[in-house]
Amino acid sequence: MLKLLGSACVLGGGVLAVVRKLAERRRQRQTLADLTTALRHMAEEIRLMRTPLPRLLEGSAQGLSEDAAAFFLAVSDGLRQGESAAESWCRAAAVLPLAERDRAAISAVGKCLQGDEESACKGISLAIYELAKSAEEWEKLRPEEAKRTAALYLSAAALLVILLI
Repeated sequence: MLKLLGSACVLGGGVLAVVRKLAERRRQRQTLADLTTALRHMAEEIRLMRTPLPRLLEGSAQGLSEDAAAFFLAVSDGLRQGESAAESWCRAAAVLPLAERDRAAISAVGKCLQGDEESACKGISLAIYELAKSAEEWEKLRPEEAKRTAALYLSAAALLVILLI
């Protein structure tokens, strides 16, 4: 009886690990999509409305996922504390739950924000392109990755159950 209870706990742990890993990937995809949308909005605001950067960042944080909103608020707070736009942008981008390539694309935008309108919009457009390309790749790999993750974690749990029994 005790072995069966232990087996159920091990299998439950394997299922929980699969669910947690898939939720983490969903969070990354949502953050990537929200950042892409917010950057598109920023480019439009810079081009058409010429909104000041601190107000633009606070407005961009509205209606986004937790990670994306925290990114824009961290940049805005850094600007209020006297940091340059590039420093606060790169510091906030470093903690995003994204792949290194995506964080690098977002960090590059910070360097472009200190220039004129045209260079800022070009930098944002390049980042949008890189993020959209990355999101497209993730969508292609998502079903295969979900299967592989489930197989890995559940196989490991099944192996532990077999060893336990």
